[in-house]
Amino acid sequence: MTDTAGFWVVGALLGLGTFLIRFSFILIVDKVTFPEAVIRMLRFIPASVLPAIIVPAVLLHGTDGGPVSLARPVAALVAVLAAWKTRSILATILSGMGTLWLLRAVL
Repeated sequence: MTDTAGFWVVGALLGLGTFLIRFSFILIVDKVTFPEAVIRMLRFIPASVLPAIIVPAVLLHGTDGGPVSLARPVAALVAVLAAWKTRSILATILSGMGTLWLLRAVL
C-alpha cells in the first residue's frame, strides 16, 4: 500500500470511529435516564469548555513580549465588554476581530 492509500485508509477509519463514538451517545441518551445531578452538571460543560479553549489562545500566543503580544488580550477584553453591554454574538465577534485587526495593523 502506498503512502497516499494508507493515509486515506487511516483517515477513513478515524472518521468512522469518531462518528460511531459520537453516534453512540445519541443512541444512549434515549435509553438511559441520568440522575438529576448529572443533568445539572452537564449544563455547565459549554460554559467551562469555551474558556478552556479561548484563554490559552489569547494568553499564550505571541509570548515574545513585544507589542504584538498585547493585541490578543486587548481584543479579547474589548470583545468581553461588547458581549456584556450588547448581549449580541455578532457585536462581540465584530468588535473583538475589528480590534485585533486594527491593533495588528497599527503595532
